[in-house]
Amino acid sequence: MSVAGIFAVAFAVVAATNRTARGAGWLALGYGMGILYVGLEFLLTQQVDPTPVGIGIFLVFMLALSFALVGIAHHYRVPLPLAAMAVIWVLTILAVPVIFSMTYGSTLRLTLYQLPYFAMQSLLGLVIWRSGRRQALDLLLIALQAVAAIIYVAKPFIAAMIGTANSPQGYMATTYAAISQSGSVVTLMAIALVMLLVIMRDTTAEMVARSETDPLSSVLNRRGFEHHAELAFLRGGAAVLITADLDDFKKINDSFGHAAGDGVIAHFAAMLVGAAPANAIVGRIGGEEFAVLLPDALLSDGRLYAETVRAAFASARLPVLGVDRGFTASFGVAQRTSDHSLFELARRADAALYRAKAAGRNQVRVALGEMPPVPAVGVA
Repeated sequence: MSVAGIFAVAFAVVAATNRTARGAGWLALGYGMGILYVGLEFLLTQQVDPTPVGIGIFLVFMLALSFALVGIAHHYRVPLPLAAMAVIWVLTILAVPVIFSMTYGSTLRLTLYQLPYFAMQSLLGLVIWRSGRRQALDLLLIALQAVAAIIYVAKPFIAAMIGTANSPQGYMATTYAAISQSGSVVTLMAIALVMLLVIMRDTTAEMVARSETDPLSSVLNRRGFEHHAELAFLRGGAAVLITADLDDFKKINDSFGHAAGDGVIAHFAAMLVGAAPANAIVGRIGGEEFAVLLPDALLSDGRLYAETVRAAFASARLPVLGVDRGFTASFGVAQRTSDHSLFELARRADAALYRAKAAGRNQVRVALGEMPPVPAVGVA
């Protein structure tokens, strides 16, 4: 009861103090049901007719596993397997009169008693696996769910080997009860500890992601962009940096308002992301300034990418913002060489961008010495 209470409180505190900890509240309910489960086990020893309390014990533990399943599905953002849960619960309810009419301590009764637990615990592991998360803690959590499930189906064989009580009231005094309860408690403690570590890991990752994300454009801010770009540089290989700047952005704010300006920024960022390959690093590095790093790319790839976004943005209209007109952006492209730092590459891309601005805006320029400049196209 103490163990269940400690983890129920721990998950409840996490749920109350951290809104991003999805599912912690359900896990608190699950371990809270564990307190009730153990309490009913002790109450059972005092019953003349043990059946009502025995059924309560059986269903309370199923409810605890169900709450844990909901919590883990929420945390891992996996659709709750409602159909599978419903099937398990329906079969469990139908099995209740059969199980509790059988001879207490028989292998068949113990097997039927443990099968719903096995099914629900297996479903817990399956939900984590379906999330696609394969970090060490996730794999450890899956392994612990498997161990817990195996313990349930092993209990009838343990009882057959060492014996158990002749009646439910005598269960808590048997060696089988000590082994059964200890095995379950150890695995459920391990699952709770690992799950708390998973929540802490994911919460920390979300906090870091928020600190590196620009809330308006939903791409990386300057800090996040520089951090991820430096990591890409450490991996080595070819890379192209594209810098972009919205043309005459001050006029947009002055003519249409800051809300419209924010909408244009968000729309442009979405176009940068939509046209970029999966490994691209996209960031908003200033008010209306953006940067895109394309790892494993050549200058021709960067130029084509910039020209694609430039043409699409120039032809777009944003009537939902009350601005029924198009906008333009200028781009600078630079190819990384072996001796380039991120700072040096950014300096060369910016120089190309300034040449695009000076040449009339709404065009793409590449860094000098890398490729002949792109003629001005569609100047607005």
